[in-house]
Amino acid sequence: MKRTFGGPRRSGSAIPSPNIWHWPEIYEVENRAQDADGALWSALWQETGGWTGADVVDIGCGDGFHLPRFAGEAASVVGVEPHPPLVERARARCAGDDRITIHEAGAADLPLPDASADVLHARTAYFFGPGCEAGLAEADRVLRPGGVLAVVDLDFTARPYGPWLCADLPRYDPPAVDRFFARRGFALRRVVSTWRFDSRADLEDVLRIEFSARTARTAIDDVAGTTLRVGYRLLTRRRPAAPVPPR
Repeated sequence: MKRTFGGPRRSGSAIPSPNIWHWPEIYEVENRAQDADGALWSALWQETGGWTGADVVDIGCGDGFHLPRFAGEAASVVGVEPHPPLVERARARCAGDDRITIHEAGAADLPLPDASADVLHARTAYFFGPGCEAGLAEADRVLRPGGVLAVVDLDFTARPYGPWLCADLPRYDPPAVDRFFARRGFALRRVVSTWRFDSRADLEDVLRIEFSARTARTAIDDVAGTTLRVGYRLLTRRRPAAPVPPR
């Protein structure tokens, strides 16, 4: 749960992410466990139309975990991340791949030309809803006509993960956030995916960096084994294609 770009911003910096900023090694374990059944990636491909031969931007890319996955089909991939230590980790991960470039920047000030990207991807980075308007406007600037912005959000209504999120963020209003994105023309698709860990210890470590101590204890008690079902909200909005000039 990477809370880097959504919501009100502190002056001159992004809101610190409570997990990957402090425990990048454990977050790596989490990333490797997520979407073990491929449900989320499949839905992302379907809703965006894919990224074969496309120019892709991953907003809030963290330490670059998803960049090589996009680069497998894309023509170029740009990662944007505001936290310098994560930028360095991302550059180390992607060193030697000429298709991938990483910038230190925030979502509200993308260091990219107008109309230069086909797919913008922001995973668990915009889920505060109101407060991310500047980032959404910047996404519109960078997208080419016909390009798509995909916002991957955790689903606060899907059990069991959603109630744990609500316990730690009681002021978060899922219906209000849905309305926020709907008013801005986003389509919503709910996806349930499997997280599968190599060990019980890994699962418990991840829950401890994602939640308060009290909620983490509840989550650990609620989960048996090494797998966990997690719901996502996949929000997509396509920039209108340029009109065809009359002949």
